Amino acid sequence: MTRQRLILATRNAGKITELHAILADAGLDLDLVGADAYPEIPDVKETGVTFAENALLKAHALAQATGLPAVADDSGLCVDVLGGAPGIFSARWAGAHGDDKANLNLLLAQLSDIADPHRGAHFACAAALALPDGTERVVEGRMEGTLRHTPVGTNGFGYDPILQPEGHDVTCAELTPSEKNAISHRGKAFRALVPVVRELLG
Repeated sequence: MTRQRLILATRNAGKITELHAILADAGLDLDLVGADAYPEIPDVKETGVTFAENALLKAHALAQATGLPAVADDSGLCVDVLGGAPGIFSARWAGAHGDDKANLNLLLAQLSDIADPHRGAHFACAAALALPDGTERVVEGRMEGTLRHTPVGTNGFGYDPILQPEGHDVTCAELTPSEKNAISHRGKAFRALVPVVRELLG
């Protein structure tokens, strides 16, 4: 009996490893592959206005293109005093997509006068599962915290060096990958996806 194949809409090996471990822990034996397994499929433009919309756009596009069930996620940093921004624009807050340092520096400059009690923020993640027949499910996870005034730590990426998770005295970038996965927004969203995967893919 061949294993059910599931595609994760990412070229990030770390993300694939993380979801694979979560599915395996739940006793789900699936053949999980990344978007790299289908290099002919172009990346999807994230035109949604919420994390959930963007995750669904990517999952549906991949499911339609491959005829296989697909998982996609979208995540970002939501800052309380900025009304939830940068949000879906987290990866391109400073203009160029994926310039982590510029994004971080711009955000810190915007918050330079904000006192500690008002520096609340959270990482949010929406994870979507789409089937080729159009069936869809979305789950969400978040990690609450506060923003430091200067970046600390070398692990992680993006805004990890400035978010100090609730209940911790270090930033996300000071946690080990396994410590971060245990409390992260993506880890929570992926774990919330387990019953959905079990329901739809058995």
